[in-house]
Amino acid sequence: MSENGALRRGRPGYDQQGILDVAVAAFNQYGYDATSMGVLADRLGLSKSAIYHHFASKDEILERALDEALGALEGVLEEPAATRGRAADRIDHVLRAAVHVLVDKLAYVTLLLRVRGNTEVERRALARRRAFDKQVTSLVSEAQLEGSLRSDIDASVVARLAFGMINSIVEWYRPGGKEDADRIADDVIAVALDGVRMPTSNRVEELLR
Repeated sequence: MSENGALRRGRPGYDQQGILDVAVAAFNQYGYDATSMGVLADRLGLSKSAIYHHFASKDEILERALDEALGALEGVLEEPAATRGRAADRIDHVLRAAVHVLVDKLAYVTLLLRVRGNTEVERRALARRRAFDKQVTSLVSEAQLEGSLRSDIDASVVARLAFGMINSIVEWYRPGGKEDADRIADDVIAVALDGVRMPTSNRVEELLR
C-alpha cells in the first residue's frame, strides 16, 4: 500500500512469470475456487488491473500454470532417451525424468494433481494427463513384450502404481532436504520397477520362445 492507501500499479520484479508463481502458491494454499483476483492482488501488492495487464482472467492464469506442468511432463516423452532403445531403458528414463519435473516444478505439479475437472480449463488438463498416462502404459506394454518386465501384471496397473508413487512426492518432499531428485529417482526405480523386472534367466527364456 502507498502512503495514501492506494494499491501500487506495479512492483519491480513482478513480470508475468513472477505473477504466475505467486498465483500458483495461492491456489495451492487456498484452493483455486477460493482464491479471488483480490486475494492475488493483496499477495502481490498490485492492483487487480495490473494483474489483468498480464492475464485476461483467473482461468487464464490457471491454464498457463497447468500447461507449465503438463508441458514439462509431455516433454519427457519426447526426449531421445524416451524414444530410442530398449523399452525397459526408456521407461526407466521416463520415470526418472518425471521425478525431476516434479521436484523442479513442485508447486505447478501439485496444482495439476489437485485438478478435478470443475471447469473447461481443468477438463482439458485432465484429458492431457490421460493421454500422458496412456503413452506411459504403452511403453510398459512394450517392455513386457520384449521380455524386460513381467507380463502377469497389467501394464496400466504398473504405470498407475509407478506414477502414484511419483505423484505422492508432492505430499512430503521439501526443497533443500537430504534427498535430491537423483536419489529420489533411484528410490522410485528400485521400488516401482525392480519388483516387475524379469530375472535375466527368465528373460532369455521368454526371448527364445
